[in-house]
Amino acid sequence: MEHVLTLVIRVEKNARPQQTDALEAAALAVLAILADDRSTGEGEWAAAMAAWQDHRIRKVVRRARGAEWRRAEALPGLTITHGTAEVRVFPPVPLDDVPKDLAKLQVTGTDFDQPEPPAVPHPGVPVIWINPALQMSSGKTMAQVGHGAHLAWLALSPQHRKEWAAANFPLAVRKAAPGHWAQLLHTDFPVIQDAGFTEIDPGSRTVIAEHPHLRST
Repeated sequence: MEHVLTLVIRVEKNARPQQTDALEAAALAVLAILADDRSTGEGEWAAAMAAWQDHRIRKVVRRARGAEWRRAEALPGLTITHGTAEVRVFPPVPLDDVPKDLAKLQVTGTDFDQPEPPAVPHPGVPVIWINPALQMSSGKTMAQVGHGAHLAWLALSPQHRKEWAAANFPLAVRKAAPGHWAQLLHTDFPVIQDAGFTEIDPGSRTVIAEHPHLRST
């Protein structure tokens, strides 16, 4: 049975998150739940996490404000605050068993601005690079970035996962320059290819996760 992991971003009327903060918060939220003790071993979320990862690692991004956000906060999960963005991630559930307080939240309306260009990432910081040729909503991009973080996590050794988690998952999300993207496609860094259910064509390569502990060639 296919499962889905839901990410909810808080979008208040007069407090919209910035694009880069939202994308990085999505990646951090996915990593946080993967590393959580409840997601492994005999933890309360472990069975659901295993069932989810045995199929496509499907992720859905929704938005909430006011009372909607407060109801979402009351459900089991983790909240990540990153700059202007606040994202809550929930353990995976079967597609037909999403809690009603999540299922009724809107998927659309997650297009965020980036007033100032984001800073150049510090050397050695993992970067999730976005395909510059694709047009995706912020919500769609958040899901793809979450996939990228997820595949990077799976590709790391247990020791490197532990070190990344202990450092609170330093990372950056940036749109690649076209030439850089072309170079990244010739590396061994994890590449996300989208199923094409929404917004973009099936097989589109959406993000590449560059982590210093993964081989680049």
